[in-house]
This record gives sequence, C-alpha cells and structure tokens, in this order.
Amino acid sequence: MHIDWWTLALQTVNVLILIWILGRFFFRPVADLVAKRRSEAAKLIADADAARTEAEDLRAEAARLRAGIDAQRDRLMAEARKAAEAEKASLVAESSRELDRHRKDAAIAIEKERAVMQRAVLDRANELSVQIARRLLERLPPSAAFSAFLDGLEGELGKLPAERRQNLAASSADHPLEVLTAATLDDEQAARLRETVHAALGAEVPMQLSCDPNLIVGFEIRGRNVIVRNNWQADLATIRKELGR
Repeated sequence: MHIDWWTLALQTVNVLILIWILGRFFFRPVADLVAKRRSEAAKLIADADAARTEAEDLRAEAARLRAGIDAQRDRLMAEARKAAEAEKASLVAESSRELDRHRKDAAIAIEKERAVMQRAVLDRANELSVQIARRLLERLPPSAAFSAFLDGLEGELGKLPAERRQNLAASSADHPLEVLTAATLDDEQAARLRETVHAALGAEVPMQLSCDPNLIVGFEIRGRNVIVRNNWQADLATIRKELGR
C-alpha cells in the first residue's frame, strides 16, 4: 500500500481549516446561543421561583389578613352583643322605673281619691250628725238642754288648772269674759249662767253674753288665753276628729 504523504498532509490541513472555520463561524455562535438560552431559562426559573415565593407570601398575607378580619368581626360582634345587652338592661331598668313611677302615681291618686271620699263621707256624716242633733234637741225641753249643758260647763270650769281659772277670773270691764250661747237666753237663764260661772271661778267677773247658733246647744267661754267649750258643736268636732283617725 502506497501512502501519499503530501495528499494526507493537505487533507489534514483541510480538515484543520474546516474545524477552525466550523469552530469560528458555527460552534461558537451555537455555544453562545445555547449559553444565552440556558441563561434565559435560568432567569425564567429564577423569576418563576420568585413569583412562587411572592405568591406564597401573598397567600400568607391574605391568610393573616383574613384571620385579622375574622378576629375583628368576632370582636365587633362581641361588642355589638355587649352593647345590645347593655341597651336591653337599660330599657328593662327604665321600664321598671316607669312602672314604679306609674304605680306610685296610681297609689298617690288612689290615696288622694280615698282622702277625698273619706272627707266627703265625714262631711256628710257631720251634716247628718248636726241634723240628728237638731232633731233630738227639738224633742227636748229647752230648759232641760240648758240645765244639762250648764252643769257640764260648770264641770269643765272645775277641771281647769288653778292658773287658767285665775286667768279667766282676771277679766275686767275693758276685757270682759266673752260667753257664747247657742240660743238667746231669758233673764232667768242669764242669771243662772252668771251665778254658775262666778261660783266656778270664785269671783264675780264682767261677762258679755252673745248668741252663736252654730254651737247647736251649749256654751263657750273665751278669755284672753283660755277657751272653755261645752257645746254640741265641739262634741261633734271631737267625734269627727276621732273618725278621721
């Protein structure tokens, strides 16, 4: 076998030139393109990782915000429930106070009405008692009623403390003892009245007699600081006062 070394050398040179040309104009641009693609792919992967991380952060932030919103909603609902309970308690208390006020007003109104009715009953009873007293007096002899109440007057004067009797006995002509009678007295009755008063007081005192039909029957003696009553009007007033209790 014969080898043409010149031909082999030329072919070798051609191969080297071809390899240089390919490396210069083909492999390097392809390698650069591959490197560029690889860099872009790495950047895309990094961006995707960053986007995924951001998405996870956003998801975590959304979960935190949702938890905060839920907590705030629960707090607001609790506050609203508490405020509603407080308002309910306030309304119940106000209603209770209003009911108590109405109850007290009703009780006061009832008490006033009862007092008015009681007063009306007492007034009617007083009128009836006066009418009954007058009818009874019409059946009695005038002398009997006069004598009975004159004796009663003597007894009332006798019950007075000595100081008050002295006060009545100290009456003078300038300030005579005022004696009221239920009916006009005749001379004999007036004389008996003076004798009874003088005997009870232990002194003859000036007296001024006057008539007051409101006494119904009986007498009333008025001094400066002493009043002695023995008449049916005073008795009825005492009875009315007792009934009023």
